[in-house]
Amino acid sequence: MSANQATFRVATMARLLGVSRAGYYAWMSRPPSARSEADAALLQQIRTSHAASRETYGAPRIHAELRAGGERHGRKRIARLMREAGLFGVSRRRGGPVTTRRGAKRRPAPDLVDRDFSVPGPNRLWVTDITFIPTVAGFLYLAVVLDAWSRKIVGWSMANHLRTELVLDALEMALGQRRPRDTILHSDQGSQFTSLAFGNRCREAGVRPSMGSVGDAYDNAMCESFFASLECELLARRRFASQAEARMAVFIFIEAWYNPLRLHSALGYKSPATFEKEKLQSAPAPP
Repeated sequence: MSANQATFRVATMARLLGVSRAGYYAWMSRPPSARSEADAALLQQIRTSHAASRETYGAPRIHAELRAGGERHGRKRIARLMREAGLFGVSRRRGGPVTTRRGAKRRPAPDLVDRDFSVPGPNRLWVTDITFIPTVAGFLYLAVVLDAWSRKIVGWSMANHLRTELVLDALEMALGQRRPRDTILHSDQGSQFTSLAFGNRCREAGVRPSMGSVGDAYDNAMCESFFASLECELLARRRFASQAEARMAVFIFIEAWYNPLRLHSALGYKSPATFEKEKLQSAPAPP
């Protein structure tokens, strides 16, 4: 009624809405309730958290972030306030160009994982895969190596081709950062991973290749999950005018957002970097 007072008389609107004019004026002069004031303060915190997440977090992650900061609010209350304020998280994507094809005359490695990605510590199991990045100037391709324990991207590379060098560069970055021992590296049966160059580099580094079955996304679900997050939180919301712009955006997403800050539901709503730091600090010292 207050929004339409310039157009209609209060008495007319009250009659049409079936309320009393005195009741309307009493409501207008009544101070906000304690619950309304608390909701307004909480909504401000929600807006801050949502903005800091690049407008990607939904109610579960905002609830977890506020709880980590000492706030105690119900998830349903946060979801209601977000819905009323028009704040939403992002969610997922599409099909696109094929990024890996099986090498016709190359032998795949055995499946050493069998869909069991649970590991007790870092650098026991890595998973790797390739996705595409659309730009106005053509497709870029992104290869990643992800630690199954912490979900951290430990190696990655980008190129405008799908040659074996793409995955070798990502592997080299992971090896340089982690210097693993007897790590399993799980992939699909794409020609990049079944190539002689990739197999030889794995043997030199003491890494054991592992490959799932053909055409089964569940065999490499962790990489698929990361790519889905990349898509809905970055790629679906940006149009890249150049490949250089896309490279910088992906770099920022991985190194300034996903690894150090983004809360991961499988890690108890901690970021990969925080999860690693807390677990390694609490681990007993070696004898």
